[in-house]
Amino acid sequence: MNPNVARMRYHNSVPTFHLENFGCRATQADGAALERQFESRGLSRAPSNNADLIILNTCTVTSSADQDARAAIRRVQRQNPLAKIIVTGCYAQRAPEEIATLPGVTAVIGNSHKHQLAEIALGNPADGFIPVANLTAQARRPEREARLFVSDIFAHTELLAAPVFESASRESANHLQDRTRPNLKVQDGCDNRCSFCVIPSVRGHSRSLPVQEIIREVNSLVGAGYRELVISGINLGRWGRDLAVSSQLSAVSENPAAAPRFENLVRAILAETQLEKLRISSVEPMDWTDDLISLVASSPRIAKHAHVPLQSGSDAVLRRMHRKYRPWHYRDKIEKIHAAMPSAAIGADVMTGFPGETDTEFEATWRFVEELPFTYLHVFTFSARPGTPAASMPNQIPVHIARERNKILRDLASEKKQAFMRSFVGKQLEAITLAQHSPDGKFTEALTDNYQKFFLKGRHEANRWITAHVQHLSDGVLVGSTSLSS
Repeated sequence: MNPNVARMRYHNSVPTFHLENFGCRATQADGAALERQFESRGLSRAPSNNADLIILNTCTVTSSADQDARAAIRRVQRQNPLAKIIVTGCYAQRAPEEIATLPGVTAVIGNSHKHQLAEIALGNPADGFIPVANLTAQARRPEREARLFVSDIFAHTELLAAPVFESASRESANHLQDRTRPNLKVQDGCDNRCSFCVIPSVRGHSRSLPVQEIIREVNSLVGAGYRELVISGINLGRWGRDLAVSSQLSAVSENPAAAPRFENLVRAILAETQLEKLRISSVEPMDWTDDLISLVASSPRIAKHAHVPLQSGSDAVLRRMHRKYRPWHYRDKIEKIHAAMPSAAIGADVMTGFPGETDTEFEATWRFVEELPFTYLHVFTFSARPGTPAASMPNQIPVHIARERNKILRDLASEKKQAFMRSFVGKQLEAITLAQHSPDGKFTEALTDNYQKFFLKGRHEANRWITAHVQHLSDGVLVGSTSLSS
């Protein structure tokens, strides 16, 4: 065992850590990989009030995300003043000095060093990083300067990858029956430069997990009994563009002249694993090629679900955002997806209150959303991120106006979602059972192939594909009975 781990045993029989993730699936995937780092070094998990190490894996996509991270730091410091608090993730990469001033923070480790986090946290005193067992009360005083481990993210080439599981309990879900639908990050970073987005500056260039590593991870999950897998990334459709052709072609393409492409990764997963259902997370509109649409539509092993970020239906706003498509390009993609898969869930991200957004431009977005066959929306209010071009643009929209527009779009999205769900009453849908049950045991939660929440009558084992008969819609949830199919 690492001697520094051994020295941590000052109030626990086994050195312990507690990790909290904030933000998107990519951050959660990073957190899963960090857990592997610590567990491989002999540490075990513990509640935050009794852990030797507390790791906060942060988000910085909005100002409220930063506020949530600061509040969490203060909370865990109050709960466990003896713990070594390490802050990592996107907020740590963007504003390490700001975080370092907060009481109780021992170290700030940016995304640039996240792949070495456990090694740094348990490093030698010669590194200038002091093991937690050696910290005296004086060294722990709030004004003690935190150590910073942050460097140029664009020089960063590592990609952390470990599956994230949906579970009934984040603390206790250690078994297959409590964990379903693993999410595997296969791509990180982004080479786009949208004027509102801070993510490229905190996650770096687009980089991909090699296909054979993906296949090994998928086969491992299939071997453990999982039926559905979600693949995700910061800019998922760009998977493979950074990989050497020679090292990837045998698995992803029959054409020796072709570069690795996302749709060929999907084919490789279908060809080289026995995975029953593959779900694809968010893919940018320009990466929904005709080939990908045809592949998703034709394979019963791919969930009928397309999340296609929009941001705005106004051409002028899209141009100010530096998005790489025009509204008519986007409309064409959505119409093709809907034509190929009429029952598919189609969702989008939409932003309100972007600098300079006029009433006319917002109205264009509303009309655009109303006309297209969306089944749900993720609606965000613009949040100025330091260092982004949008933060210094003129005509910043007052928050109350942006929030009013947000509500208008959410109300429209709710109407469209209800209409979509009502269309399945009296029909049958494939669904996978999840770990959650109603308190009275009358229902088991499930998720349909086309991404609808489903309450199944009775108690059912998790991680089973069923054929569900939809009986009615209740409070935004499909309700019905089942006949177990596997």
